[in-house]
Amino acid sequence: MINKNSPIPIYYQLEEKIKGQIEQGELQTGDMLPSEREYADHYAISRMTVRQAISKLVNDGYVYRKKGTGTFVAEKKIEQPLQGLTSFTEDMKARGMTASNRLIHFKTIPASTYVAHSLNIPVDSPVYEIQRIRLADGVPMALETNFLSATLVQGLSEEVVQSSLYDFIENKLNKKIGHATQIIESSIVNETEMELLEVKKDSPVLLIERKTSLEDGTPLELVKSSYRADRYRFIINMERN
Repeated sequence: MINKNSPIPIYYQLEEKIKGQIEQGELQTGDMLPSEREYADHYAISRMTVRQAISKLVNDGYVYRKKGTGTFVAEKKIEQPLQGLTSFTEDMKARGMTASNRLIHFKTIPASTYVAHSLNIPVDSPVYEIQRIRLADGVPMALETNFLSATLVQGLSEEVVQSSLYDFIENKLNKKIGHATQIIESSIVNETEMELLEVKKDSPVLLIERKTSLEDGTPLELVKSSYRADRYRFIINMERN
């Protein structure tokens, strides 16, 4: 129930109540929420208070509004811890989801100045450019472009890049992946991302650039990814020294 005598704002109490119903499975993905009027009448609170609670849930990605229809429970976001270095395929498998790829292109190109610097190779050296849509249970999650030295990583094929690059590198080439540096920024989808990720215009995305090295420090890959912000969020645990 809503405690009107509590110092906790009423809109926040309602927000947490609905959030709890979603997290506990009382409200499932795709379920329509009661209307603002129904919530207001049930809890004897104002519609403005209800609207404030629902708007916060929309902003946090728990629900979404469909004009002229109502408010619905959104798909749960995939939570990705930032402590470990794992592949997309490994992440999805750990969550009981099926990872797959939709290959946009796989080609060998001369390394640009930035790519060459990132991989510590001469400019114009041959590099693989691999662009894929990463899917979880058939739903597009990210648009990813990988750059790898064709000299360091030999034997790549379309068949290999349709599965797991990390599995191929570690188990077929016997090269141990060591560490990575990752930068995350927020942005809005461009036209290409909008089409390939199947999202609406001006949808938010998380732009990620990762530079990965082998265990001996040799630069392995440069990855540029655009993750759907409505389906993905990153978590980091921090300790005070």
